[in-house]
Amino acid sequence: MKFWHGWRSIAHESLTNLHCYDDRVPTAGVLFILILVFFVTSIVSVVTGSTSLITVPVMISLGIEPHVAVTTNMLALTLMSLGGSLSFIGKGVINRTRLPLSVALTIFGSALGALLLLKIPLRALQLVIAIAMIAIALFSLLNRSASLTDHDVPVSRYCNITGYILTFFLGVYGGFFSGGYVTILTAAFVLFFGMTLLHSMATTKVVNIFSSAVATAVFAWRGALNYKLGLLLGLVMFVGAMIGARTTLKMSPLWLRRVFLIAVFALALKMVLNFVKG
Repeated sequence: MKFWHGWRSIAHESLTNLHCYDDRVPTAGVLFILILVFFVTSIVSVVTGSTSLITVPVMISLGIEPHVAVTTNMLALTLMSLGGSLSFIGKGVINRTRLPLSVALTIFGSALGALLLLKIPLRALQLVIAIAMIAIALFSLLNRSASLTDHDVPVSRYCNITGYILTFFLGVYGGFFSGGYVTILTAAFVLFFGMTLLHSMATTKVVNIFSSAVATAVFAWRGALNYKLGLLLGLVMFVGAMIGARTTLKMSPLWLRRVFLIAVFALALKMVLNFVKG
């Protein structure tokens, strides 16, 4: 697929050319489509995650250079995560106990991921992420009580350690692409930290602010960022995420679970098909 073949040029250019970014704004027609796609996606992805699996391929298909698409999308994701988080603040749904260590691990992991673009085989990692998404979704289906409680539940020391290890390694992945990152991180927080689905969604939105911001800073340093387009689409996603977060707060745990699991299976299938098509 064009997207996957374009990835190698993304990695090469963003690491070797410090001032290679294209700061032009697309034509009015292309810009309208991008604004529409980014706005709708930001509303829905507060629950589903995996924003980049939609936005980046759309940008590339509209003629935006691959390295500009990925790096500019990362800037927009930072503002989207900020908008989504603001609506959750003060609602008692962000797990502040686990947040500091999760953020610290994510900052380190995301910086590492953004710097090691060429060292990690993206296609193989995408397949691993997809399989993990399906496995966690199947576990959630079998364990019907998971995420449906109205409060976080205690977990074992093993689960705690595993959860933080996953947070770090997912941060590495999130730092250089982010497609599916928040989705599986949300599921991991439910499975290993005993959070409710709503608490996990709210907490991962805050974590993703730091993941996207660190990666954006690295990409900006490497000179592979379209600031004008990124800020414009970021503001669009900021508003969309605020709307999506407020809608999420009104949904019942059962409906959150249904929407999330459907999204997980659909997105995992998409990633597997992308891998098979090569």
